[in-house]
Amino acid sequence: MIDVINLKKSFGSHDVLNGIDITINKGDIVVVIGPSGSGKSTFLRCLNCMEDPTGGQIIFNDVDIADPHVDINVHRRHMGMVFQHFNLFNNKTVLENIMLAPEYVRCKEAKKLKTGKSKKQIHEEVKNEAMELLKRIGLESKADVYPSTLSGGQKQRVAIVRALAMNPDVILFDEPTSALDPEMVGEVLDLMKSVAAEGMTMIVVTHEMGFAREVANRVIFMDDGRILESGDPKEFFANPKTQRAREFLSKVL
Repeated sequence: MIDVINLKKSFGSHDVLNGIDITINKGDIVVVIGPSGSGKSTFLRCLNCMEDPTGGQIIFNDVDIADPHVDINVHRRHMGMVFQHFNLFNNKTVLENIMLAPEYVRCKEAKKLKTGKSKKQIHEEVKNEAMELLKRIGLESKADVYPSTLSGGQKQRVAIVRALAMNPDVILFDEPTSALDPEMVGEVLDLMKSVAAEGMTMIVVTHEMGFAREVANRVIFMDDGRILESGDPKEFFANPKTQRAREFLSKVL
């Protein structure tokens, strides 16, 4: 699904990514770990071109989305993103947050393809789907409230189903639990596990080693803007190949 070839990213004279090569297959659950400043989040943000790569290719569904001539917005519809700090729109209700993107895209496509569907029909379809997603996470009663009234765990679960509402091919998670109080981490990880169990392709930057062990089918260890190790989670945690990975695991486990 995604081929990353010699991906580089610099901010001025500071090289953050130093030639990343990786292939993500459909259904993969890839967890990216490593010390702070290793380039994990920058790598994730480059995958959907929230950060423009300095060099290299990102082949997503057979298109190099790192090419500046490509309309990245067309491809972002198929690549969901869940942020560390939720990034919900505070001036919109929970339901409106979930509905905003799919309703916009479907109205645009209906006009372009002349499907005959009215804005009202599309609105009702998207609203019903959004309510089903809220029921899934037990927050249907919060549909008409604003994000400021939710707990951190509730906000992040809403952010996850907002990503699901677009029916993406892959979802990117950028440290989805690091801004949460400890007692709220479990409810977010449980939702992520259920999404993974349904076959969603996921790339997750996280410090949750238990999630990496239990859910991932591949762990990537990054340091200094490079992938130092990539492999099976059980093998990685039991027998890391590099001294840097051994040092890292001795501190975090």
